[in-house]
Amino acid sequence: MQKLLLFVDKVSTFAGRFFAWSIIGLTFLISWEVFSRYVLNTPHPWALDMQIMLYGILFMMAGAYTLAHGGHVRGDVLYGFFAPRTQASIDLVLYVAFFLPGIFALTYAGWIYANESLAIHEQTFSPDPLPLYPFKFVIPVAGFFLLMQGIVEILRCIICLRDGVWPSRVEDVEEVDVDKLKEMVKVKDEDIAQLDRYVVKREIKP
Repeated sequence: MQKLLLFVDKVSTFAGRFFAWSIIGLTFLISWEVFSRYVLNTPHPWALDMQIMLYGILFMMAGAYTLAHGGHVRGDVLYGFFAPRTQASIDLVLYVAFFLPGIFALTYAGWIYANESLAIHEQTFSPDPLPLYPFKFVIPVAGFFLLMQGIVEILRCIICLRDGVWPSRVEDVEEVDVDKLKEMVKVKDEDIAQLDRYVVKREIKP
């Protein structure tokens, strides 16, 4: 079971990392359009539509990745003080009552929405229109990844209720964790306190 959970984590992580490269295209597109508009005096009507679509792809496809790494916003004022089984109970209720119905509706409605767009070969409304239907298929794809990752999170809740501890998950690059950093370089709080006292002595020494 743990291998299956980690496999889905890896799939969500790969998808998030893959589509994260769209930020590079978005950065170059915006930079080029600013240069073209204000230096060359040749604006492109389709550029704004492309920027919106690239940002939408980045935002939508980051959902499952963020869920896999526990990065979504959480009201953690009290939650962090609860025992793992209590946390799992709360999460399980919220996933079943709110997450699954919402994401299933997003995926189902998004699939219909995208196919309707494909049927009419929908385009943007700029003077130089771009095809819009490929972008709309991102909605059900992102919903599918979120649904798959959500089922994995539900299984994690059930395992935590059984074992009393949260099962492991795939780790990725994160912001600096001071405690982990001290552990890696084998620095203790006592060492830092001793260094602080040494610095203070040097500063007040005549």
